Amino acid sequence: MMLHIPEVLSQGELDRVRALIEAGPWVDGNETSGFQSALAKDNLQLAEGSAPALEAGALIAAAVGRHPLFVAGALPASVFPPMFNRYGPGKKFDSHVDNAIRINRTGQRLRADLSATLFLSAPDDYEGGELTVDDTFGVHQVKLAAGDLILYPSSSLHRVEPIIRGQRTSAILWIQSLVRDDAKRTLLFDMDMAIQNAGARLGQDDPAVISLTGGYHNLLRMWAEL
Repeated sequence: MMLHIPEVLSQGELDRVRALIEAGPWVDGNETSGFQSALAKDNLQLAEGSAPALEAGALIAAAVGRHPLFVAGALPASVFPPMFNRYGPGKKFDSHVDNAIRINRTGQRLRADLSATLFLSAPDDYEGGELTVDDTFGVHQVKLAAGDLILYPSSSLHRVEPIIRGQRTSAILWIQSLVRDDAKRTLLFDMDMAIQNAGARLGQDDPAVISLTGGYHNLLRMWAEL
């Protein structure tokens, strides 16, 4: 499942993140690449562990954690600290699959079930630079408003198209979900949305809504890994 989550950052939060990361320190993006990614990756990355990365990352982590659509779609157990990428003219990230296991600078391990790109540049700020994701339903090209996020399975083959003009900056997150299987997560998300719609029309105390809610939680109980 690919899920567009709008307005993860407010305008004030977006301005704050941009101000924090603008001056860097920006380093070669391959400092944190695996073997496959190192062959494909050509960008800059905000130095992991730097003060701007930590402060901006904490702001973003808090924002995604309180966004109801992100929580419903990802069912997050753990979120890897956000990393920041920057692409200028000619820069790109060729087709790759994200590493299955992420290890942060404290040694904590996380299984990457889901990847997320939070766009920090406005679409008019650059030409090219689309996030292209290949899945069983075809090829999807994504270029969102600044402050919006796209969530997709980390197992997806994806790439960042070459920048033709301008500069593209984004934050990248990886999520270990309570439910590792994408099909099961999708089913739970669809049920959640249907329950919310039914509750808005019928009332949360309607017997059908109560029954559906119970079914959702019993499936989550069956599939969740803690």
